[in-house]
Amino acid sequence: MTNSGSVELKLVSTVEITLIGKPGCHLCDDARAVVEAVRADLAARGVDTTLVELNILEDAALARKHSENIPVVLIGTKRHSIWRVDAAKLTAAIERQAAGPLGIFRRG
Repeated sequence: MTNSGSVELKLVSTVEITLIGKPGCHLCDDARAVVEAVRADLAARGVDTTLVELNILEDAALARKHSENIPVVLIGTKRHSIWRVDAAKLTAAIERQAAGPLGIFRRG
């Protein structure tokens, strides 16, 4: 609580984004560019994210599960998108995740 009696809000936690793809995949390159642009925009607004990239050529289980759908973007453990990534939808989904279970988007 601040001196004025208002509640100071901060982000609940860092949001993990996972990009599943493979080298030489132009849709994966496009998805990476969108994800990085969204991350930069959110970072400027105080939303922390991390990006994990997984290569289906290095993981047989990932290849069996996702080879026909790459790129795949996960937010936390939930699939957000396949093939194409919409920046506005990705931003909104990350903000919802950052808000935590109570749905409070905390700004510091």
